[in-house]
Amino acid sequence: MATSEQDIERSLIPDVGAPQDVVRTEGPGVGSIVERVVFFVALLGATVLFVYPMIWLAFASLKPADEVFASGLIGSEIRWANYTRLFEVAPFLTWARNSVIVTFLAATAVTFSSALVAFAFAYFRFPYRKQLFGLVLATMMLPGAVLMIPQFLIWDSVGLTNTLYPLWAGRLFGSAFYIFMLRQFFLTVPRELFEAAHVDGASYPRMWWSVALPLTRSALIVVFLFELKVAWTDLVEPLIFLRDVELFTLPRGLKAIVDNPSIGLEQRWELLAAGGMIVTVPMIILFFLFQRHFKQGIATTGFGGR
Repeated sequence: MATSEQDIERSLIPDVGAPQDVVRTEGPGVGSIVERVVFFVALLGATVLFVYPMIWLAFASLKPADEVFASGLIGSEIRWANYTRLFEVAPFLTWARNSVIVTFLAATAVTFSSALVAFAFAYFRFPYRKQLFGLVLATMMLPGAVLMIPQFLIWDSVGLTNTLYPLWAGRLFGSAFYIFMLRQFFLTVPRELFEAAHVDGASYPRMWWSVALPLTRSALIVVFLFELKVAWTDLVEPLIFLRDVELFTLPRGLKAIVDNPSIGLEQRWELLAAGGMIVTVPMIILFFLFQRHFKQGIATTGFGGR
């Protein structure tokens, strides 16, 4: 009777009592483990290679003057006074204020001006659109040194040399690289969204401001951070346009500490290292704060080639 009940149960429920196949999962092979170890060792080596200059700069900023270029990484004593001395020998706070003003204005100007031009190339269809866009990209092949003298003559003709205007006002005309970058991003936005906004009565500036910019926020943040870093660390333009010490930016001021006896009194490399740390740390903090947008913007910018 028991046997017949088991037969009925097997007929109603298939595979009841039948031996099940055992799925065996094998761990990673020896070759896979070796590849991972080699990869992490190479990654660790590259990390040390890129981080070591920053570590050296941090320790050099705390060394006595005669030990900055010594072979040892750590000096005979730690001198935090190098940082306070930096503010005593030079108007460092004034330089920092100038850098903040120039950096913010330059990054804001180039972000919105480039976004406006990029939107025009991405949305509008007009004759010779591709040719004009090619001309914009061709400007990237011009070396920066070629433009130094013409730019100086232009700003000098309007009487704005030795002011902060030449350091940021030129960004109001956009940047070819940022225009290309943002155009590629705008092309990923469905055209139907712009057409729907246009049907609802939105003007072209309204479509740019209310539709295009919010949907490309990550790319705009990337452009802003790129230009923020460029303007914050720029030395060439302040060297060309600025003469008064009170107008110096941080990079120009740090060079003056080493070169100008009236400011640094002598070549104080430990003060230069301390200033370098102060200039570098804000950029590191900004990258970690906005790295999510940075990665997203870089990863998606290349899509869309209409």
